[in-house]
Amino acid sequence: MQKTTEAFQISMEAAEVYEARFVPAFFAEWAPHLVDFAGITRGQAVLDVACGTGIVARTVADRLGATGRVVGLDLNDAMLVVARRVRPDVEWRQGDVAALPFAERSFDAVLCQMALMFFPDRVGALREMRRVAADGGTVAILVPAQLETQPAYGPFVDMAARHAGPDAASLLSAYFACGRLDELTGLVEAAGLRVSATRTRLGRARFPSIEAFVAAEVKGTPLGSRISDAVYERIRSGAGDVLRPFLTASGLEVPLEGHLVAGRR
Repeated sequence: MQKTTEAFQISMEAAEVYEARFVPAFFAEWAPHLVDFAGITRGQAVLDVACGTGIVARTVADRLGATGRVVGLDLNDAMLVVARRVRPDVEWRQGDVAALPFAERSFDAVLCQMALMFFPDRVGALREMRRVAADGGTVAILVPAQLETQPAYGPFVDMAARHAGPDAASLLSAYFACGRLDELTGLVEAAGLRVSATRTRLGRARFPSIEAFVAAEVKGTPLGSRISDAVYERIRSGAGDVLRPFLTASGLEVPLEGHLVAGRR
């Protein structure tokens, strides 16, 4: 049987694309908001769970300066290789959120940006984050809001599903699976945390063009390998009608609503 740590590995090429395309398009905008929301201050010990190439950990490190401790943890070796190259002064660790490799009460704050929806056991993952948080410490989560509230992503997924079938809807909507705020706070409470704050914010995902957006959202996901070139072209053509209202002089700015939830141990 394939081990979990093997099953979730990605290629170096994919990790480089993540850092070069997705970090500036999506994640770099949100990281400071998550760090502010969690109330990170100098001298704290902070863990970034499912850190990817490390944009949240890097943002925390900038805030802490020479004080405190910041650790970025991810399951994927390739993500961590890129993270170490970009920011060698941060502590990077490989590990699974299902069994975090840290002692109980190790961190003042545990952050998780845009990843909870991909964990097989979400409550179990949150329990592990709670376990490694100090007494009175914060666990802060950021996820995209539900697809129905997304002014651009919702219509785009509907259009793609018309051309590629229900499989497309399932794959493209997975990112929004934790997007109902009441259900999200329920998960946090089920993990034994006391919800201390929530916030809903409308951000922007930025791409140089509609074609770049479609390439990222379709070819950059498992859907890309499951559809024909003809279907991809129909999705690309349909995206023009859906996304044209979001074109600006500098490119495409797609609204993306997200929920932030903080829990206290």
